[in-house]
Amino acid sequence: MESHLVLIFTFWIATFLVGFLLTPMFIKMLQELKLWKQIRSDATIWKATLFAKLHKTKAGTPTMGWAIILFTVFLMVLLSMILQWLWFINNSLFNANETYLSLFTLLTVGWLGLIDDFFNIRWIGKTKWLSARVKMIWLTFFATLGAFWFYYKLWWNVVDDMWNFIRTLNNPFWIDLEIWLWFIPLFIFIIIATSNSVNLTDGLDWLAWGLLLFNYWIYTYITYDQGLFLLSALCMSLVWALVAFLWFNVKPAKFYMWDVWSLALGANLWIIAMITNTVFILVIIWAIFIFETLSVIIQLTSKKLRKGKKVFLIAPFHHHLEAIGWSEENVVFRLWLVGMITSVFGIIFYILQK
Repeated sequence: MESHLVLIFTFWIATFLVGFLLTPMFIKMLQELKLWKQIRSDATIWKATLFAKLHKTKAGTPTMGWAIILFTVFLMVLLSMILQWLWFINNSLFNANETYLSLFTLLTVGWLGLIDDFFNIRWIGKTKWLSARVKMIWLTFFATLGAFWFYYKLWWNVVDDMWNFIRTLNNPFWIDLEIWLWFIPLFIFIIIATSNSVNLTDGLDWLAWGLLLFNYWIYTYITYDQGLFLLSALCMSLVWALVAFLWFNVKPAKFYMWDVWSLALGANLWIIAMITNTVFILVIIWAIFIFETLSVIIQLTSKKLRKGKKVFLIAPFHHHLEAIGWSEENVVFRLWLVGMITSVFGIIFYILQK
């Protein structure tokens, strides 16, 4: 047990130091390459003129900041593989039983976000982003691969446990279905929904960053408690890569992370929740992300069915709070407080159900 703690804390320190040393050089590179943020004025339906007005001062700030976090984490994985080869440690962070699916998620979904950010920076395409259809096809393809991998390679007893939960509902429409008929589509839906929910919430400095930091702290504990020490070390690496990012990015933000990180970290957290069989706990601690997504759905539905009439001044909800007069700092810190409260409830629920 002590050796596992040493491993986790070693990656904690190493990730922070590497991120701390590389981030200044990365910021300089983003500025030299002029990889700058563009503020949109078009919305999915109608115009986003109020959004553009509120955030016009952020135009020209370097973006694609998650690339440094992604690079730092995968550098830690490579370092662990070298240390294993040299016989300094028994297992690397590249492990079939614990981390393959998580690393696959970070890499594949992260690349999707990277391409999307690049389209915005260079003002490429009709919408200046990857179209929603292209994103959906890629996420569906990835989620389908992940679903089959999880179902056939990482089976464990999570599927049985979830199926037993469904049976306890005594729902006659579900009882006679084979597990695979609902598990794989559910898996695909969750990955698509959750990756986009973080993306929708990542609209203010530090907002999604702080909420995900709380979530990954909790899953560092949950994975450790379940004996998934390598996955716990990976979660710890993600936490401290985020901390190193914040060190250089206190307000005003010197660069933004955007889709590269939000899509990847959102999808990855739900992969970890599926592996640890704690989906319902993540629903609790994910409350703000879920509400932010619902606010967008409500807004789009209202604008489409009510000829442009809106429920919120701007969606997602954090922009609505800005529009009614809250400062950016007030919105971020108050939603962080809510996120901390839901995180506490989530960990309490996890401990009580053990």
